[in-house]
Amino acid sequence: MTQITFTLNTEEKTVEVPPLKRLLDVLREDLHLTGTKEGCGEGECGSCSVLLNGDLVNSCLVPVLQTEGARITTIEGVAQEDRLDPIQQCFLECGGAQCGICTPGMILATRHLLQKYPHPTLTQIQEGLAGNLCRCTGYTRIFAAVQQAAATSR
Repeated sequence: MTQITFTLNTEEKTVEVPPLKRLLDVLREDLHLTGTKEGCGEGECGSCSVLLNGDLVNSCLVPVLQTEGARITTIEGVAQEDRLDPIQQCFLECGGAQCGICTPGMILATRHLLQKYPHPTLTQIQEGLAGNLCRCTGYTRIFAAVQQAAATSR
């Protein structure tokens, strides 16, 4: 067991866990933050995406030891008090969320994308979300949600 300290959604956390335990499992099992989903467990689907020091990562591939001193943002850290984040609101309004498995990862991928490209083209949106798979929407509504979020933030 190793003691690891990091900032999670603006709050400092210390966990005592096996150093090679996946960040995904620490979030879900030890910290009871179940918004981050496991889809494939192989880094292929993006359902477990979180922001780690501002970078979009698949938490199923990150040993928790690598998070010592890091800043981690999960879907639980996106909303502000009782208000949805504008990206979440756009996903809701555009129907970009259906079954909900991919939605947390898509929203964090969108946040990452809009930080890089505040006014993304459709191609940039497609490339920015390429690591996140959705089996429900066909992506059209997700792309519309991202475009609306970009327009809302202007």
